[in-house]
Amino acid sequence: MFQNESGQNPEASLGEQPTDQQVNNEQLTDEVAELSPASEELRHHDPLLICLLQMTRLKDAPCSETSLIAGLPLVDERLTPELFVRAASRAGLEAKVVERKLFDISSIVLPVVLLLEDNNAVVLKTVDSAQGKAIVINETEARESEISLSNLTEKYTGYAIYVKTEQRFEQTADLKTKTASEHWFWSVMKSSWRIYRDVLVASFFINLFAIATPLFVMNVYDRVVPNQAIETLWVLAIGVIIVYVFDLILKGLRGYFIEVAGKKSDIILSAFLFERVLGSRYSERPSSIGSFVSQFREFDTVRNFYTSSTIAAFVDMPFVILFLLLIFYVGGPLVWVPVIAVPIILIYGLCMQKPIKHAVEQTFESSAQKNATLVESLVGLETVKVLGAEGFLQRLWEKSVGHMAHWSQRMRLLSLSVGLFAGLIQQLASVVVIIAGVYLIVERELTMGALIATFMLASRAMGPIAQVASLLVSYDQTKTALSALDSIVAKNQERVPERPFVKRPSFEGAIQFNKVTFNYPDETQSALDNVSFKINPGEKVAIIGRIGSGKTTIQKLLLGLYQPSQGSVLFDGIDSQQIDPADLRGHIGHVPQDVILFSGSIKSNIVYGSPHIEDSEIIRVANASGVKEFVDRHPLGFDRPVGERGQALSGGQRQSIGIARSLLSNPSMCLMDEPTSGMDNSTESLIKENLTTALKGKTLVLVTHKTSLLSLVDRVIVLDGGKLIADGQKESVLDALKKGQLRVAQS
Repeated sequence: MFQNESGQNPEASLGEQPTDQQVNNEQLTDEVAELSPASEELRHHDPLLICLLQMTRLKDAPCSETSLIAGLPLVDERLTPELFVRAASRAGLEAKVVERKLFDISSIVLPVVLLLEDNNAVVLKTVDSAQGKAIVINETEARESEISLSNLTEKYTGYAIYVKTEQRFEQTADLKTKTASEHWFWSVMKSSWRIYRDVLVASFFINLFAIATPLFVMNVYDRVVPNQAIETLWVLAIGVIIVYVFDLILKGLRGYFIEVAGKKSDIILSAFLFERVLGSRYSERPSSIGSFVSQFREFDTVRNFYTSSTIAAFVDMPFVILFLLLIFYVGGPLVWVPVIAVPIILIYGLCMQKPIKHAVEQTFESSAQKNATLVESLVGLETVKVLGAEGFLQRLWEKSVGHMAHWSQRMRLLSLSVGLFAGLIQQLASVVVIIAGVYLIVERELTMGALIATFMLASRAMGPIAQVASLLVSYDQTKTALSALDSIVAKNQERVPERPFVKRPSFEGAIQFNKVTFNYPDETQSALDNVSFKINPGEKVAIIGRIGSGKTTIQKLLLGLYQPSQGSVLFDGIDSQQIDPADLRGHIGHVPQDVILFSGSIKSNIVYGSPHIEDSEIIRVANASGVKEFVDRHPLGFDRPVGERGQALSGGQRQSIGIARSLLSNPSMCLMDEPTSGMDNSTESLIKENLTTALKGKTLVLVTHKTSLLSLVDRVIVLDGGKLIADGQKESVLDALKKGQLRVAQS
């Protein structure tokens, strides 16, 4: 009998494993070949991604390949089982990796994804146990095929991925309130509650074992010494040594548990935060990169607070009551000394909270300003030197450093005062305990051993309080840092799980602006004002106009980096806001005016984001973009380093690499913003000739001030002040410009 996950016996299951006699050996060989493709053309295939695409179709939630994997940290450009779960959630599917024997998988949960040997996978759709056959979806050809269960068992690794449709409900008021209550940080910390439970258990026994020393000393002074009971002394000594050994083990385990929980949370939260940063809308980008980096780096403060032993001090707090009760039992009225001392320490610490918090906030702001100055200076170092602005930046740097040093010193002094005050009260309390204890001994109400035990217990009781008081500054730093990270998490995202996109695996290339008005964030003046035009598939159009007329804004709207304030941008008749940004940008080849390169080689920058591209494709786009012209002249060829932000190359060379990038995926639409502004005339002529061939059948939107590039287009759109003032055939529009019928500056 076979059971599903609920423990019930399904009516249908995979049944008994067939014997080898039921299978034809020649057929087995063919089936193995189907499950383990090794041809050259399939070496870049991602078996798990192909299986996920098939599952989305089977679950009536079809998605494109781009929308499923965009932004995921692929391993060797492939999905892993863990990434499969994250990718499935984008299609509204809930996936779970389970360890199951093949014949323990219930037919109720079919179809499932089976992980096979050699990093392969297959979708198991149906099973015929009686005949020892199974229907699987071929991972390479996306078709159903029949395979024997014995052969499938031989290739199966023992791990499967269950997939089901995720239940998503309408966002009612109650559900919104519940969702809002789930804090991104505390929900992750909550996931480690079992580890923190073990920390609490260990802390309980550690504090319980702390009682052993005072009780040992008390019994030695009160019973062993007066009676010279040496045997009792050794029994007590052996007992307390055993306690010390267990105490050492438990403290080690507690520290280990805290570090394990911290590591787990660190990995999850770091990945989540960076994903939120990359997934946020372009309009949410920070105004200062340096300040944002400083803000993002404060995650280390939060992590260190919750992953270090400081949390043990807060865990020990409840056990102060236990020590006070024991002091009352041993020392009677001496318990009033720590009872009075503890609130005095806490009150002073709380009084210092407000000035400490203010100092922490000022330190954070100063640190952000200092970091912003450093980043901007290094990024624009050439400009700084050319303008002779070193003195200005030096003054700004020293001002930021001085402000930060002032408030950092104030914060440390306030924190130090809390620690010193707590230490003073702790010492005074110890003296008072001794003085009061002596009077009680004289009155024969207390023994010598009880006094010593009370003294030790009082110090132990006030230890966590003094430590917590000193940690208040760390708490304020953590709280401020957490608030800064909250602002990062709160950024609007391009993809919202509750809002499904229209699936567009391909585009014909039709573009339409329908009464589009757009204002940049925090700007009152419109960058575009009621702009409407339509571009047919394969049409070549240039957009010209004065500086600031809205040409580049149109390209940013086409790329989905911004959304119109009014009106709509349509692709093949579908509003761009209904299309997954990854699908849209995956079919648009974009050449920005200022091409940004990343540290690495020329080749790695051409294939950035698509490292699995064949070398033949790289050579194709290198020829079309002019990259091959300067690559062939360098001894390292395509492996030539480009430097940080491409500083080792000229502006024209960077633009050539940008053009190569835009053509690599063979997109149906190309957007080019001054693609040859940094090139000489001969290189530009070569690029134009190559682009004429490369752009055949593709929609082209070209932004340029160069009339020489207009040979690439058949139609010209003229903008001025954010408004469309001319749209027509190239010759007629250029003729109107020459005659002065259009008031637009043309270079």
